[in-house]
Amino acid sequence: MRRLLFIVLLLPLGLAGGACNGNPLGTATLTNVVDTVVLGALVGTGLDVPSAFAIASSSVVRTDQTSAFDFAYNIEGNGTHVLLPAAALGISNATGLQPGLFLADQTFTQITQAPLNGYTSLDTLTIAVNQVYYARSSVVCTTLGVPVYAKLHILSLDDVDRTVKMEILANRNCGFRDLEPGVPSS
Repeated sequence: MRRLLFIVLLLPLGLAGGACNGNPLGTATLTNVVDTVVLGALVGTGLDVPSAFAIASSSVVRTDQTSAFDFAYNIEGNGTHVLLPAAALGISNATGLQPGLFLADQTFTQITQAPLNGYTSLDTLTIAVNQVYYARSSVVCTTLGVPVYAKLHILSLDDVDRTVKMEILANRNCGFRDLEPGVPSS
């Protein structure tokens, strides 16, 4: 009976330690890559133009086809270019964006890890060319309840075509905050 009790109590610890290699998030399996995407404004572009981005799938999204996205792009009436977390559109409470204004002395490639806190969820975020921003997904994966993270860099804003071009690195490994190309370690 003692042996059975010992096995029952220690087996979960052994499995957790072995499966996760000491990391409660497990082992990352997806490679981080930098993608370049173009989003059209929510207002004033055709329905066939994607206006949103889903971090967990690292893909552009048409908002007329799904609400499964983390942020959308728009140009306000006064000409201000903005990103809107899905929560600001009433879709999800977990999404968030964070300006990288404090990173003015760092380039997109020098930013290596997403912060845990400081994301805005309910407000629009004004964007500008050559600025870097962080994003947190609405997707909460694993029993630990963790999101996925990304960094984005605004490459250009086109007022005529009503588009934004940006490079994005989305770490699609649940809870991992590393924002460098390759398989992350944390």
